[in-house]
Amino acid sequence: MFLLATVTLCCGALAGTLALFDPVREPVLGSAPEKPAAERMAIDATAQTPVRVVGAPFELNVNPRQR
Repeated sequence: MFLLATVTLCCGALAGTLALFDPVREPVLGSAPEKPAAERMAIDATAQTPVRVVGAPFELNVNPRQR
């Protein structure tokens, strides 16, 4: 337990330190976008992509002795 707690604390401290000096992170302050990307684009739910089934279809084995 002591070893687990030590490793957890060390990894947490390392991740926190790296998060403070992350140059890629953008500031949180600022204006939010007007709409999320999912609401901007219309999605056609009826358009299905045809798929190819390889192998035998799955059948539930209700009797384990029978194959």
